[in-house]
Amino acid sequence: MPTISDIKVQDVRFPTSLELDGSDAVNVDPDYSAAYVVVEADNGEAGHGLVFSCGRGNEVIVRAIESYGELLAGRDLDELLSNMGAASKLLVHDSQMRWLGPEKGVSHMAAGAVVNALWDIAARRAEKPLWRYLAELSPEKLVEAIDFTHISDALTPEEALAILQEGQAGKEERIRALEEEGYPAYTTSPGWLGYSDEKVVRLSKEAVGNGFDLIKLKVGGDLESDRRRLRIVREAVGEDIKVAIDANQRWDVPEAIDWLQQLSEFNPWWIEEATSTDDVLGHATIRKAVAPMKVATGEAVHNRIIFKQLLQAQAIDVLQIDSTRVAGVNENLANLLLAKKFGVPVCPHAGGVGLCELVQHFSFFDYAAVSGSLHNRYIEYVDHLHEHFAEPVVIKNARYQAPKAPGNGAEMHTESRARWTFPDGQGWQEVAGRAAVTRN
Repeated sequence: MPTISDIKVQDVRFPTSLELDGSDAVNVDPDYSAAYVVVEADNGEAGHGLVFSCGRGNEVIVRAIESYGELLAGRDLDELLSNMGAASKLLVHDSQMRWLGPEKGVSHMAAGAVVNALWDIAARRAEKPLWRYLAELSPEKLVEAIDFTHISDALTPEEALAILQEGQAGKEERIRALEEEGYPAYTTSPGWLGYSDEKVVRLSKEAVGNGFDLIKLKVGGDLESDRRRLRIVREAVGEDIKVAIDANQRWDVPEAIDWLQQLSEFNPWWIEEATSTDDVLGHATIRKAVAPMKVATGEAVHNRIIFKQLLQAQAIDVLQIDSTRVAGVNENLANLLLAKKFGVPVCPHAGGVGLCELVQHFSFFDYAAVSGSLHNRYIEYVDHLHEHFAEPVVIKNARYQAPKAPGNGAEMHTESRARWTFPDGQGWQEVAGRAAVTRN
C-alpha cells in the first residue's frame, strides 16, 4: 500500500523580462515563473505539477501548495488515484483553505497543481500520455471526476455522460489522426508588446513561412501604436492570414468598444480579454458591439462557474482554458464539456513556462473524446523555455505533435529547476552579477 511520503515545492523563475518576452499592456515586464511541485510516494512513484506566474508573488503560490500538500501526507496513493473526483474535492473543498477563495486565485491554482501531480502519477502508471489516458477512460469514470457543484443548472451529470458516450463513436479513428497529423497551433511569439516594429514584422513573416495561419498581437498600450502595428503586420502577411489581438483585460467596457471599433478595419479574428474576465455581462455587451469580430477569453477565468456564466450569457465566441489557472484536470474536464454543450470552440491559452506542455493534452483529449471537431480550434504556441522540460512540445507544420511520453508533460529537468530556483540558483546569481556590473 504506497502512501504519500513527501511534497517538494520549488520557486522557479526565468528572467524573461530582460528581453521583454511575454510583455503586454498589463504584464509589462514578466519573469516567466513556475511554482513547481513533485508529489512523491514511498514506493518511488512521483507526479509533477506547476502553477504559472509572472514573477513576484510566485513565493505565495509555493507556500499555498505546501499547505495543500500537508492534506495529502501519509494518505494511501491507490485510494486517491482510484477516485480522482474525491481526491480533487479533498483539496478544493478543504474547509479551511476554501475560505481564501473560494475556488479562485492563489489557493485554487495551488490546489490544481497538486491535483495535476496526482493525474501525472495516474497516467504514468498506465504508461500513457495524459491525453490518451483520459481518452481511454470510460465515460462513467470521467463523469465521476467532475465536480458539478454550481454548474448543474447548465450541465448535469446525465448530460455530461451523454456527451462522452456520443464521443465514443469514431474515437479510435480520431486518436490515430492525432498521432499521425497532430493538432493545429497558432502563435503569439511575434506579438509581444515590448518588441520593436522590425521584430514584430520579421517574426510574423517567419511564423507564416512556418505554416501558421493564425498569429496574435498584444494591444491596449496605445491606440495609434496598435493601429500602426496591425497595419504593418497586415502589409507583411496579407489578408488571408488570421490575426487575433489580445488586450489582457486592459479596458473598461465603453473604452473597449471604442478602441476595437477603431481597430476593426484590420479585420482582427478575435479580441481576447477585452475587459475583466470577471465581467460576464461586460463581455456580452462588447460582443454585441464589435461583431463580427469574435470575443475570446479564459486564461484568467477563475473557475468552471464563470465559464458557465460566460456561455449562458452568450458572451464569448471562443473559450480559452488554461492548464494551471483552475483546479487542475478535473475542472478543465468540466470546462470542455460545458463548451461542447454550448457549441463554443476551445482554443487554450498556452503562453508561459510549461503551459504549452500541459494544455496540449486537453485539446488532444477534447478532439478524441468530446468535441470531435477541429473547426476553428487551435492551441496557442509560444517559443519560450521548452528546453527546460523532459518532454518539450514538438511543432511541425504549425501543428502540435501528439505527446507520447507517459504523464502530463509538467516534468522539468532537475538541472533547470536547480539553476533557476529563485533567488539563490546559479542562473539568478549570474543575472544579479551582470546587473551589478551595469549599475557600476
